[in-house]
Parts: sequence; structure tokens; C-alpha cells
Amino acid sequence: MKEKAPGDVYIVLDNVRSIHNVGSIFRTAACAGVKEIILCGYTPEPVDRFGRSRKDFAKVSLGGEKEVAYKKFKTTEEGVEYLKQKGVSVVSVEQSKKAVSFRDFELIYPAGYVFGNEVDGVSQDILDKSDTIVEI
Repeated sequence: MKEKAPGDVYIVLDNVRSIHNVGSIFRTAACAGVKEIILCGYTPEPVDRFGRSRKDFAKVSLGGEKEVAYKKFKTTEEGVEYLKQKGVSVVSVEQSKKAVSFRDFELIYPAGYVFGNEVDGVSQDILDKSDTIVEI
């Protein structure tokens, strides 16, 4: 059952390129009480492929990578499916003809907010799988 009162919030990063952008999202998510960050595709992780902490990531995230749980998926479709299986409403933040203005958007919890690539935004496949699209 979806709740209207504040509850769990998830962040999904759909092929975000910049390690600095991802680090700052972890920092902000830690302050906002985000339950989990879903890293998809080539979105960088807080650790390198050898499991070592990335100094450039840690410098930007200011410890946020230690405060917020995260999972890595090969594709954003897998990350979205993971959330849907948990009963999480998927909300893509993107410009679209189907988008609702953030002013008219009614928060529902639990919710997973999808943010896309810096150039291409959220992919059309993910927009099609989203429960809602919100435009800022």
C-alpha cells in the first residue's frame, strides 16, 4: 500500500557520467535521509573496480557514501524492476509531454526518483516504465 505520509525515498541514477555529480548526490542524499541510491549502467560507484575508495568521490561526497546504502545494476531497467518488486513508485524527473509539473505532483511513499544522464536525460525506456514523470 502506498503511503501519503513521509516514508522511504530512493534515488536512481540512469547512466550519470560525472563522478563529481554522483558524489554530490550522495552528499545531498545523506542530508535528506534517502534510504538507498540505485546506481545504473556506467554511473560511477564510491569504490573502484578493485574495491578501493575513490578519493575524488570521497572529496565531493563528504562522507555521504558511508551514510547512504547503494546498489549497482548493469542496466537502469534492472534497477527500476528492483524498486517495483519492493512496491516503490517510480518517478522520473524529466521534461516530457507526459510530465506533471512539480507544483502539481502529489508525493506518495515509498518513491524512487530517477535522474538521468547529464546530456541525454532519462532514457525513453525508463520513462515508459515510470509510474509518474515530473518536470522541474
